[in-house]
Amino acid sequence: MASEFVRLIGAPLLSLALVSSPAAAVDTSSGAGTSDVNLKVGGFVYVAPKYEGGKEYEVRGFPLVAPSGYGISSDGRVQFRGPDDLRFRLIEFYGFEVGPVVGWRFGRDQDDASRLLGLGDVDGGGVVGGYAAYKAGWFKPYIAYNHQVWGDNTGGIFRFGAETTTDLAPGLSVSSTLGAVYADNDFMDSYFSVTPAQSAASVAGLNAYDAEAGIKSVFLGLTSDVPLSEVWMLKLSGRYSRLVGDAADSPIVESENQFYAGFGITYRFSFQR
Repeated sequence: MASEFVRLIGAPLLSLALVSSPAAAVDTSSGAGTSDVNLKVGGFVYVAPKYEGGKEYEVRGFPLVAPSGYGISSDGRVQFRGPDDLRFRLIEFYGFEVGPVVGWRFGRDQDDASRLLGLGDVDGGGVVGGYAAYKAGWFKPYIAYNHQVWGDNTGGIFRFGAETTTDLAPGLSVSSTLGAVYADNDFMDSYFSVTPAQSAASVAGLNAYDAEAGIKSVFLGLTSDVPLSEVWMLKLSGRYSRLVGDAADSPIVESENQFYAGFGITYRFSFQR
């Protein structure tokens, strides 16, 4: 299935982003022509809806292998905000930061739910874009954009909101994010509209529906890296998203409430080269 293919292809990208941590820097001390290289290895498992708007969930997992030291917190040079929102901070000036965004947009199979039968598949693919943010103490507003560049032309989305990071203990912090997602016409047509042809082919007898561009969802997310020891790290992540507007009114939607949760464990080790 198309969605299974993109999940396999997208796993290496997620692996690179998820295992990075600002608390684990690469040690490049050299001597006698050698240097230490720090790596993190482990795995991540998360639960997500089979498709956006679905009420059934599935478990996905993938291995984690990547260099330490890039960081995925709000202060990291590489910041992971989701499969389709991996940010690279290129410029930082008096709290203002900008950079490119890359990631993977998951598609949808018509057999993900009985309601989708006859509508056809929507192929996922890579996305590119950019982001800008401004850090004012503990408060960091941002806006990020991504557009699908291969697979089906499912358009682009703007994600905007604000995030905060709270230090609970030395080496332990929790990041929270509150925001909304604006989707263009191509995205809404791909994931929430039902064309007359699709309506005629729909096994569930869905009526034709034209979803317009606009705010499609609001969300609240929490992430935390929990140090278990000097080398073991537990990563926790959770997000609640609620579909609104034309997206919520779409006949393909089974539930407006969407939940995502996951955890991972990584082990850090060094070797000389």
